[in-house]
Amino acid sequence: MHMNKKELKLITGSFSKPSKMPGYSYGLPAWECKTGSKLAKIPGTVCFGCYAKRGFYSMYKGVKAAQYIRLKSITKPLWVRAMAAQINSFKCKEFRWHDAGDIQSIKHLLKIFKVCKLTPTVKHWMPTKEAQFLKNIPVNRIPKNLIIRLSGTNVDGGAGKFWPWSSTVTTNPKKATCPAPKQGGKCLDCRKCWSRKIKNITYLKH
Repeated sequence: MHMNKKELKLITGSFSKPSKMPGYSYGLPAWECKTGSKLAKIPGTVCFGCYAKRGFYSMYKGVKAAQYIRLKSITKPLWVRAMAAQINSFKCKEFRWHDAGDIQSIKHLLKIFKVCKLTPTVKHWMPTKEAQFLKNIPVNRIPKNLIIRLSGTNVDGGAGKFWPWSSTVTTNPKKATCPAPKQGGKCLDCRKCWSRKIKNITYLKH
């Protein structure tokens, strides 16, 4: 694909570079989460009081508008190649799917698989609550450089049993396995989220 960065960005929308994490991320509007939008109304769930609907994400209209541009872009025919071209140009080792928002459909998920295959030197991590889509995907079909973590539903609850990788949320600092709270809220040199060797990661509720 012989397109400049400006042309590629017109296809995909912009990327974000969260200060907490290494590399770049791609966020969608949390208001459009299939499962998360339902959980957000239920106290005690990990989505109740959703961080992606408040603070920085809701304070600036431009952030929300950019998320909806990205949401619309995933249906474009050139989206996969444009995404891959940009990710490769970043020359980063890690990429996170959806610092806000979630998978929209099986078709969307399969497109992400194609992006991962076209960016073989990058490790991809995707947390998701959309178990209904994962149930239709054989684990061995997932690109080797992508890890999908099924997020637990309830704070201080367990993770889904059918999927090999997961993440949970706790209110107990002693049970948290993510080191970020002790590192100024940053990953620093930790890459547990991107490692298939780590079956579950427990985040401290914030």
